[in-house]
Amino acid sequence: MALPTELAAEGKAVRVIDGDTIELRGEKIRLDGIDAPELAQTCLTSSGRKWPCGKAARDYLKRLAATGKVICEGNETDAYDRRIATCRAGGQNLNAEMIRSGHALAFRRYSTAYVMEEQAARLAGKGLWAGLFEMPWDYRAQKWQVAAQSGPENCPIKGNITGRGKIYHTPWSPHYERTRIDENAGERWFCSEAEALAAGWRAAR
Repeated sequence: MALPTELAAEGKAVRVIDGDTIELRGEKIRLDGIDAPELAQTCLTSSGRKWPCGKAARDYLKRLAATGKVICEGNETDAYDRRIATCRAGGQNLNAEMIRSGHALAFRRYSTAYVMEEQAARLAGKGLWAGLFEMPWDYRAQKWQVAAQSGPENCPIKGNITGRGKIYHTPWSPHYERTRIDENAGERWFCSEAEALAAGWRAAR
């Protein structure tokens, strides 16, 4: 069944998950053409001081989403069953503004829509571009590689069961390191997010 092209919500019906993902009325939306630092990711200022760039990206998107009704357009989904969309609020294109502010990067692997905005942010030294940082896709790949060495059969995603249900943690999730898996209690390891979702687990929030 095809998704409707437009989805809108405001107030408590809008939840920002991270710097490139929001939830409208319970439906996850991946902002098209951008990639923001992961929540657990830290970056460096020009003076070499660490700062929580992943959480800063999320908080900036929260402020943008609070400026008015959030309207998202797009009816395609990704491998994790998230709608891929361009979202607006308060007269602003949220995807583009995340790039312009230096809180996210143009996700060239999938789109070149915001390359110009990224170049402008880089020249102006905004956000991430004011210091040093690892590309989000490289950060995820490095975390995956390290975790895969200790996970069974190169499957490092942790499927944890809590009072809130079945939750999976990727190697770049904030609580990954302190999550322990008890296979005797029904917890398990996954080789991909798609596998975890198909088994009935949901991503950690």
